[in-house]
Amino acid sequence: MKITDHIAQAKQTLFSFEILPPLKGQNIQSIYNAIEPLMEFNPPFVDVTYHREEFVFKDRGNGLLEKKTTRKRPGTVGICAAIMNRFQVDAVPHIICGGFNQEETENALIDLDFLGIDNVLVLRGDPIKSETYFKPDADGHAYAIDLLKQVINLNNGKYLDEELTNSTNTDFCVGVAGYPEKHFEAPNLKSDLNWLKAKVDAGAEYIVTQMFFDNVKYFEFVEACREAGINVPIIPGLKPLATQRQLSLLPHRFHIDIPEALADEVQKAPSNEVVREIGIEWCIQQSQELMDKGVPVLHYYSMGKSDSIQKIASNLF
Repeated sequence: MKITDHIAQAKQTLFSFEILPPLKGQNIQSIYNAIEPLMEFNPPFVDVTYHREEFVFKDRGNGLLEKKTTRKRPGTVGICAAIMNRFQVDAVPHIICGGFNQEETENALIDLDFLGIDNVLVLRGDPIKSETYFKPDADGHAYAIDLLKQVINLNNGKYLDEELTNSTNTDFCVGVAGYPEKHFEAPNLKSDLNWLKAKVDAGAEYIVTQMFFDNVKYFEFVEACREAGINVPIIPGLKPLATQRQLSLLPHRFHIDIPEALADEVQKAPSNEVVREIGIEWCIQQSQELMDKGVPVLHYYSMGKSDSIQKIASNLF
């Protein structure tokens, strides 16, 4: 079922979460272990992230370096199929620009369509560690809106090979990312909203936000979106803090602010066990306020661990 249909049929705020594929060499049981404790809260869908290839250089001696590709978290498509089969919930794979050319993207989307997957979350993706700025693959997409348009073209039966006849339309419900504190590469929030509006106009049917810790930023973002003519569902993305290190790590990596009140509590905490409890309580309060305001879904970034999310959900659902 499409995400938009789940939202339209819901009588209250829905619960969902995002998982990471296991590291290469591990089996899917770690995914099952993370999902099973959360199934009692009846998630209608589960997001599965995609991680592109990275490059490493190995010393071959004599001053020579060998460039090798590595994928540390492969398996997004297979994990989606396994989740749907085992738990009878919709899986939402992330589709990214980096690491794909357009033909590979089309083939991946065909595989997803054959598996009966109805939803995709379209993202540009991050630059690899050896790059300062994002660089698309040869014949790949540089921007999420271009990837989005390729998905919409398939929904309209338009494939890369223009000589195809009697082609079948796919029917993906396409989500995109939104940034309450703006995307770090955007010059300002207005510019960022213009790009988001362009994605919605091109066919995006819902938005999932970057994590935030101050609900005011989400409410202001939604208001700005509505004023800009963006009227699709906007799903808030949440993550409970778990360690003191995240006070600097999360702002650096995701370009977000940590409220002073939360940062002060975490800095005073004597251990990460206490930080975890602070993070859970803060996230519960965030979630409750968002539910009271009638958000369509509460979407949690689990980072492959379910214990904190389970405690939060048990207080809300």
